[in-house]
Amino acid sequence: MKIAVLGAGKVGTTIAIMLQSCDFCTEILLSDAAEGPALKNKDKIDFRSVDFNNKEEVTRLISGQEAVVSAAPFYLNRLIAECCAEAGTAYFDLTEDIATTTHIRNMAQQHPAVFMPQCGLAPGAINIIAGSYARMFSHVRSLELRVGALPLYASNSMKYYLSWSTAGLINEYCQLAEALYEGRRIQTIPLEGLERLTIDGTEYEAFNTSGGVATMCETFEGKIGDLNYKTIRYPGHRDLMVFLLQDLNLSRNRSVLTQILDQEVPLTDQDVVILYVNVVGSDQDQIMQRSFVKKIYGQMIDNTHVSAIQLSTAAGLVAILEIFADGGLQPGFVRQEDISLDAFFATRWGGRVYDPDYDPSAQ
Repeated sequence: MKIAVLGAGKVGTTIAIMLQSCDFCTEILLSDAAEGPALKNKDKIDFRSVDFNNKEEVTRLISGQEAVVSAAPFYLNRLIAECCAEAGTAYFDLTEDIATTTHIRNMAQQHPAVFMPQCGLAPGAINIIAGSYARMFSHVRSLELRVGALPLYASNSMKYYLSWSTAGLINEYCQLAEALYEGRRIQTIPLEGLERLTIDGTEYEAFNTSGGVATMCETFEGKIGDLNYKTIRYPGHRDLMVFLLQDLNLSRNRSVLTQILDQEVPLTDQDVVILYVNVVGSDQDQIMQRSFVKKIYGQMIDNTHVSAIQLSTAAGLVAILEIFADGGLQPGFVRQEDISLDAFFATRWGGRVYDPDYDPSAQ
Protein backbone atom coordinates (compact mmCIF):
# COMPACT_ATOMS: atom_id res chain seq x y z
CA MET A 1 0.00 0.00 0.00
CA LYS A 2 1.23 3.49 -0.89
CA ILE A 3 0.61 6.03 1.86
CA ALA A 4 1.20 9.79 1.90
CA VAL A 5 1.86 11.44 5.26
CA LEU A 6 1.28 15.20 5.14
CA GLY A 7 3.18 16.92 7.92
CA ALA A 8 6.76 16.02 8.84
CA GLY A 9 6.70 17.27 12.41
CA LYS A 10 7.41 15.00 15.34
CA VAL A 11 4.22 12.93 15.04
CA GLY A 12 4.16 12.81 11.24
CA THR A 13 7.77 11.63 11.14
CA THR A 14 7.03 9.00 13.81
CA ILE A 15 4.10 7.74 11.72
CA ALA A 16 6.42 7.37 8.74
CA ILE A 17 9.03 5.52 10.84
CA MET A 18 6.38 3.12 12.15
CA LEU A 19 5.03 2.51 8.65
CA GLN A 20 8.56 1.67 7.53
CA SER A 21 8.35 -1.41 9.78
CA CYS A 22 4.93 -2.56 8.53
CA ASP A 23 4.60 -5.20 5.82
CA PHE A 24 1.29 -3.78 4.56
CA CYS A 25 2.99 -0.51 3.60
CA THR A 26 5.26 -0.55 0.54
CA GLU A 27 5.91 3.19 -0.01
CA ILE A 28 5.65 6.27 2.24
CA LEU A 29 5.57 9.76 0.77
CA LEU A 30 6.37 12.16 3.64
CA SER A 31 5.79 15.85 2.93
CA ASP A 32 5.96 19.25 4.55
CA ALA A 33 6.40 22.89 3.65
CA ALA A 34 9.62 22.93 5.65
CA GLU A 35 12.78 20.97 5.02
CA GLY A 36 12.43 17.25 5.58
CA PRO A 37 13.85 15.37 8.57
CA ALA A 38 17.09 13.41 8.34
CA LEU A 39 16.02 9.78 8.03
CA LYS A 40 18.79 7.24 7.53
CA ASN A 41 18.23 3.70 6.24
CA LYS A 42 14.51 4.29 5.65
CA ASP A 43 14.23 2.87 2.14
CA LYS A 44 10.42 3.08 1.97
CA ILE A 45 10.29 6.79 2.81
CA ASP A 46 10.56 9.53 0.21
CA PHE A 47 10.27 13.22 1.13
CA ARG A 48 8.66 15.98 -0.92
CA SER A 49 8.26 19.67 -0.08
CA VAL A 50 4.63 20.83 -0.49
CA ASP A 51 2.61 23.90 0.44
CA PHE A 52 -0.51 22.50 2.12
CA ASN A 53 -2.40 25.74 1.41
CA ASN A 54 -1.98 25.13 -2.31
CA LYS A 55 -4.72 22.82 -3.55
CA GLU A 56 -2.97 22.03 -6.84
CA GLU A 57 0.22 20.96 -5.04
CA VAL A 58 -1.71 18.79 -2.57
CA THR A 59 -3.70 17.19 -5.41
CA ARG A 60 -0.50 16.29 -7.27
CA LEU A 61 1.03 14.93 -4.08
CA ILE A 62 -1.77 12.49 -3.30
CA SER A 63 -2.14 11.26 -6.89
CA GLY A 64 -1.58 7.51 -6.97
CA GLN A 65 -1.68 7.15 -3.18
CA GLU A 66 -4.01 4.59 -1.59
CA ALA A 67 -4.27 6.43 1.72
CA VAL A 68 -3.49 9.93 2.96
CA VAL A 69 -2.65 10.83 6.54
CA SER A 70 -2.86 14.44 7.63
CA ALA A 71 -0.45 15.14 10.46
CA ALA A 72 -0.60 18.83 9.61
CA PRO A 73 -2.15 21.51 11.88
CA PHE A 74 -5.91 21.01 12.25
CA TYR A 75 -6.81 24.17 10.31
CA LEU A 76 -5.26 22.67 7.13
CA ASN A 77 -7.28 19.47 7.23
CA ARG A 78 -10.33 20.71 5.36
CA LEU A 79 -8.41 21.43 2.17
CA ILE A 80 -6.47 18.16 2.41
CA ALA A 81 -9.67 16.16 2.94
CA GLU A 82 -11.34 17.91 0.01
CA CYS A 83 -8.45 16.90 -2.25
CA CYS A 84 -8.81 13.29 -1.06
CA ALA A 85 -12.55 13.38 -1.73
CA GLU A 86 -12.03 14.57 -5.28
CA ALA A 87 -9.35 11.90 -5.85
CA GLY A 88 -11.31 9.09 -4.17
CA THR A 89 -8.42 8.47 -1.77
CA ALA A 90 -8.88 7.23 1.79
CA TYR A 91 -8.31 9.99 4.35
CA PHE A 92 -7.13 9.83 7.99
CA ASP A 93 -6.13 12.58 10.40
CA LEU A 94 -5.31 13.39 14.03
CA THR A 95 -7.63 16.35 14.57
CA GLU A 96 -9.38 17.10 17.84
CA ASP A 97 -11.24 20.03 16.26
CA ILE A 98 -14.99 19.39 16.23
CA ALA A 99 -15.82 21.80 13.39
CA THR A 100 -13.21 20.22 11.13
CA THR A 101 -14.56 16.74 11.85
CA THR A 102 -18.12 17.87 11.08
CA HIS A 103 -16.99 19.29 7.74
CA ILE A 104 -15.19 16.06 6.83
CA ARG A 105 -18.17 13.99 7.89
CA ASN A 106 -20.53 15.96 5.65
CA MET A 107 -18.12 15.56 2.76
CA ALA A 108 -17.89 11.79 3.31
CA GLN A 109 -21.62 11.44 2.61
CA GLN A 110 -20.99 12.46 -1.00
CA HIS A 111 -17.83 10.45 -1.76
CA PRO A 112 -17.18 6.66 -1.71
CA ALA A 113 -13.75 6.65 -0.03
CA VAL A 114 -12.96 5.96 3.64
CA PHE A 115 -12.87 9.11 5.78
CA MET A 116 -11.65 8.57 9.34
CA PRO A 117 -10.63 11.71 11.20
CA GLN A 118 -9.81 11.87 14.92
CA CYS A 119 -7.29 9.03 14.93
CA GLY A 120 -4.33 8.98 17.30
CA LEU A 121 -4.53 9.15 21.08
CA ALA A 122 -7.43 11.38 22.18
CA PRO A 123 -9.49 11.35 20.14
CA GLY A 124 -8.47 7.99 18.79
CA ALA A 125 -7.30 5.06 20.90
CA ILE A 126 -9.12 6.28 24.01
CA ASN A 127 -12.46 6.06 22.14
CA ILE A 128 -11.74 2.57 20.83
CA ILE A 129 -10.96 1.44 24.38
CA ALA A 130 -13.91 3.23 25.97
CA GLY A 131 -16.39 2.06 23.34
CA SER A 132 -15.34 -1.56 23.79
CA TYR A 133 -15.54 -1.31 27.57
CA ALA A 134 -19.02 0.20 27.36
CA ARG A 135 -20.20 -2.74 25.28
CA MET A 136 -19.19 -5.17 28.03
CA PHE A 137 -22.46 -4.30 29.84
CA SER A 138 -26.09 -4.47 28.81
CA HIS A 139 -26.68 -1.19 30.66
CA VAL A 140 -24.05 1.49 31.35
CA ARG A 141 -24.59 3.97 34.15
CA SER A 142 -21.42 6.03 33.58
CA LEU A 143 -18.38 6.10 31.33
CA GLU A 144 -15.38 8.31 32.14
CA LEU A 145 -12.54 8.99 29.71
CA ARG A 146 -9.39 10.63 31.08
CA VAL A 147 -6.15 11.26 29.16
CA GLY A 148 -3.05 13.26 29.97
CA ALA A 149 0.21 13.94 28.13
CA LEU A 150 2.51 15.15 30.91
CA PRO A 151 6.18 15.88 31.51
CA LEU A 152 7.83 13.30 33.74
CA TYR A 153 9.49 16.16 35.61
CA ALA A 154 8.18 19.72 35.95
CA SER A 155 9.37 22.46 38.29
CA ASN A 156 7.61 25.53 36.84
CA SER A 157 4.34 26.98 38.17
CA MET A 158 2.36 25.46 35.28
CA LYS A 159 3.61 21.98 36.15
CA TYR A 160 3.79 21.56 32.40
CA TYR A 161 6.23 21.59 29.49
CA LEU A 162 5.23 21.42 25.84
CA SER A 163 5.26 18.04 24.16
CA TRP A 164 2.88 18.51 21.22
CA SER A 165 1.12 21.14 19.09
CA THR A 166 0.63 24.38 21.02
CA ALA A 167 -2.16 25.50 18.69
CA GLY A 168 -3.97 22.18 19.23
CA LEU A 169 -3.51 22.43 22.99
CA ILE A 170 -4.99 25.93 23.19
CA ASN A 171 -7.83 24.98 20.84
CA GLU A 172 -9.04 22.17 23.10
CA TYR A 173 -8.77 24.48 26.15
CA CYS A 174 -11.09 27.01 24.48
CA GLN A 175 -13.83 25.08 22.65
CA LEU A 176 -17.06 23.78 24.14
CA ALA A 177 -17.02 20.03 24.78
CA GLU A 178 -19.71 17.38 24.45
CA ALA A 179 -20.94 15.02 27.15
CA LEU A 180 -23.92 12.85 28.06
CA TYR A 181 -25.95 13.66 31.15
CA GLU A 182 -28.75 11.25 32.07
CA GLY A 183 -28.55 9.92 28.53
CA ARG A 184 -28.92 13.32 26.84
CA ARG A 185 -26.29 15.23 24.89
CA ILE A 186 -25.10 18.43 26.49
CA GLN A 187 -22.24 20.88 26.02
CA THR A 188 -19.73 21.49 28.77
CA ILE A 189 -17.54 24.53 29.39
CA PRO A 190 -13.79 24.04 28.86
CA LEU A 191 -11.60 24.10 31.99
CA GLU A 192 -14.65 23.46 34.17
CA GLY A 193 -15.61 20.18 35.90
CA LEU A 194 -12.41 20.14 37.95
CA GLU A 195 -11.77 16.88 39.81
CA ARG A 196 -8.89 15.13 41.56
CA LEU A 197 -7.82 11.55 40.94
CA THR A 198 -4.97 9.32 42.08
CA ILE A 199 -3.23 6.84 39.77
CA ASP A 200 -0.37 4.66 41.01
CA GLY A 201 -0.01 6.88 44.08
CA THR A 202 0.37 10.15 42.14
CA GLU A 203 -2.29 12.84 42.47
CA TYR A 204 -3.61 14.54 39.32
CA GLU A 205 -6.38 16.93 38.39
CA ALA A 206 -8.72 16.60 35.43
CA PHE A 207 -11.04 19.08 33.73
CA ASN A 208 -13.22 19.49 30.65
CA THR A 209 -11.54 19.96 27.26
CA SER A 210 -12.96 19.63 23.77
CA GLY A 211 -12.53 17.00 21.11
CA GLY A 212 -11.48 13.96 23.12
CA VAL A 213 -14.94 12.42 23.28
CA ALA A 214 -15.08 12.44 19.44
CA THR A 215 -18.43 11.04 18.19
CA MET A 216 -19.20 8.93 21.25
CA CYS A 217 -22.01 11.15 22.57
CA GLU A 218 -23.93 10.69 19.34
CA THR A 219 -23.21 6.95 19.25
CA PHE A 220 -24.25 6.29 22.85
CA GLU A 221 -26.99 8.88 23.33
CA GLY A 222 -29.85 7.23 25.20
CA LYS A 223 -27.70 4.14 25.83
CA ILE A 224 -25.34 5.48 28.52
CA GLY A 225 -26.36 7.57 31.50
CA ASP A 226 -23.32 9.83 31.97
CA LEU A 227 -20.35 10.03 29.58
CA ASN A 228 -17.60 12.62 29.68
CA TYR A 229 -13.99 13.28 28.70
CA LYS A 230 -11.43 15.26 30.71
CA THR A 231 -7.75 16.08 30.33
CA ILE A 232 -5.34 15.01 33.08
CA ARG A 233 -2.77 17.48 34.43
CA TYR A 234 -0.74 17.96 37.60
CA PRO A 235 -2.63 19.96 40.29
CA GLY A 236 -2.56 23.71 39.76
CA HIS A 237 -2.23 23.74 35.97
CA ARG A 238 -5.90 24.41 35.30
CA ASP A 239 -6.03 27.53 37.49
CA LEU A 240 -3.16 29.12 35.55
CA MET A 241 -4.89 28.33 32.25
CA VAL A 242 -8.06 30.02 33.54
CA PHE A 243 -5.96 33.09 34.41
CA LEU A 244 -4.42 33.25 30.93
CA LEU A 245 -7.44 32.35 28.83
CA GLN A 246 -10.26 33.94 30.82
CA ASP A 247 -8.88 36.59 33.18
CA LEU A 248 -6.47 37.96 30.55
CA ASN A 249 -8.99 37.16 27.77
CA LEU A 250 -6.36 35.41 25.65
CA SER A 251 -8.97 32.89 24.51
CA ARG A 252 -9.96 35.64 22.06
CA ASN A 253 -6.37 36.23 20.99
CA ARG A 254 -5.00 32.71 20.74
CA SER A 255 -2.22 33.58 18.33
CA VAL A 256 -0.63 35.78 21.01
CA LEU A 257 -0.85 33.03 23.62
CA THR A 258 0.51 30.48 21.15
CA GLN A 259 3.48 32.73 20.45
CA ILE A 260 4.16 33.27 24.17
CA LEU A 261 4.02 29.58 25.02
CA ASP A 262 6.14 28.57 22.02
CA GLN A 263 8.78 31.15 22.91
CA GLU A 264 8.91 30.73 26.69
CA VAL A 265 7.72 27.25 27.70
CA PRO A 266 10.36 24.55 27.16
CA LEU A 267 9.79 21.52 24.98
CA THR A 268 10.36 18.10 26.50
CA ASP A 269 10.67 14.57 25.20
CA GLN A 270 10.79 13.17 28.75
CA ASP A 271 7.08 12.61 29.10
CA VAL A 272 4.37 10.15 30.03
CA VAL A 273 0.93 9.55 28.54
CA ILE A 274 -1.78 8.39 30.93
CA LEU A 275 -5.02 6.72 29.81
CA TYR A 276 -7.83 6.03 32.25
CA VAL A 277 -11.25 4.63 31.37
CA ASN A 278 -13.77 3.87 34.09
CA VAL A 279 -17.15 2.28 33.37
CA VAL A 280 -19.96 1.40 35.76
CA GLY A 281 -22.69 -0.82 34.37
CA SER A 282 -24.88 -3.82 34.99
CA ASP A 283 -25.61 -7.26 33.63
CA GLN A 284 -28.48 -9.34 35.00
CA ASP A 285 -29.11 -6.72 37.74
CA GLN A 286 -25.52 -6.99 39.01
CA ILE A 287 -23.80 -3.58 39.14
CA MET A 288 -20.11 -3.78 38.29
CA GLN A 289 -17.17 -1.49 37.61
CA ARG A 290 -14.26 -1.99 35.21
CA SER A 291 -11.26 0.22 34.58
CA PHE A 292 -8.55 0.45 31.95
CA VAL A 293 -5.35 2.18 33.05
CA LYS A 294 -2.21 2.53 30.96
CA LYS A 295 0.93 4.63 31.25
CA ILE A 296 2.99 5.01 28.09
CA TYR A 297 6.59 6.17 28.05
CA GLY A 298 8.94 7.16 25.25
CA GLN A 299 11.08 4.48 23.64
CA MET A 300 13.49 3.74 20.82
CA ILE A 301 12.05 2.83 17.42
CA ASP A 302 14.52 1.78 14.74
CA ASN A 303 17.38 3.66 16.45
CA THR A 304 15.23 6.78 16.85
CA HIS A 305 13.99 7.99 20.24
CA VAL A 306 10.32 9.01 20.21
CA SER A 307 8.51 10.63 23.11
CA ALA A 308 5.43 9.17 24.77
CA ILE A 309 3.06 11.57 23.00
CA GLN A 310 4.67 10.85 19.63
CA LEU A 311 4.55 7.10 20.26
CA SER A 312 0.95 6.94 21.48
CA THR A 313 -0.45 9.31 18.84
CA ALA A 314 1.36 7.70 15.92
CA ALA A 315 0.59 4.16 17.10
CA GLY A 316 -3.13 4.91 17.29
CA LEU A 317 -3.18 6.05 13.68
CA VAL A 318 -0.86 3.39 12.23
CA ALA A 319 -3.00 0.69 13.87
CA ILE A 320 -6.03 2.07 12.01
CA LEU A 321 -4.09 2.04 8.74
CA GLU A 322 -3.29 -1.65 9.28
CA ILE A 323 -6.97 -2.40 9.87
CA PHE A 324 -7.79 -0.45 6.69
CA ALA A 325 -5.16 -2.37 4.71
CA ASP A 326 -6.73 -5.64 5.89
CA GLY A 327 -10.14 -4.55 4.59
CA GLY A 328 -11.58 -3.79 8.02
CA LEU A 329 -13.07 -0.35 7.23
CA GLN A 330 -16.18 0.38 5.19
CA PRO A 331 -16.32 3.39 2.82
CA GLY A 332 -17.71 6.61 4.23
CA PHE A 333 -17.26 8.27 7.59
CA VAL A 334 -15.79 5.89 10.21
CA ARG A 335 -16.05 6.48 13.95
CA GLN A 336 -13.29 5.45 16.34
CA GLU A 337 -15.71 3.49 18.52
CA ASP A 338 -16.66 1.37 15.48
CA ILE A 339 -13.29 -0.40 15.87
CA SER A 340 -13.19 -3.37 18.24
CA LEU A 341 -10.51 -3.44 20.91
CA ASP A 342 -9.49 -6.95 19.84
CA ALA A 343 -8.86 -5.75 16.28
CA PHE A 344 -6.93 -2.74 17.56
CA PHE A 345 -4.74 -4.85 19.87
CA ALA A 346 -4.15 -7.35 17.04
CA THR A 347 -2.28 -4.73 14.99
CA ARG A 348 1.48 -4.39 15.21
CA TRP A 349 1.57 -0.95 16.82
CA GLY A 350 -1.81 -0.89 18.54
CA GLY A 351 -0.82 -4.02 20.43
CA ARG A 352 2.76 -2.98 21.16
CA VAL A 353 1.85 0.43 22.59
CA TYR A 354 -1.63 0.02 24.11
CA ASP A 355 -2.23 -3.63 25.06
CA PRO A 356 -1.43 -4.14 28.78
CA ASP A 357 -0.82 -7.84 28.03
CA TYR A 358 1.41 -7.25 24.99
CA ASP A 359 3.89 -10.06 24.36
CA PRO A 360 6.86 -8.85 22.26
CA SER A 361 7.58 -12.40 21.07
CA ALA A 362 4.15 -12.58 19.42
CA GLN A 363 4.92 -9.83 16.88
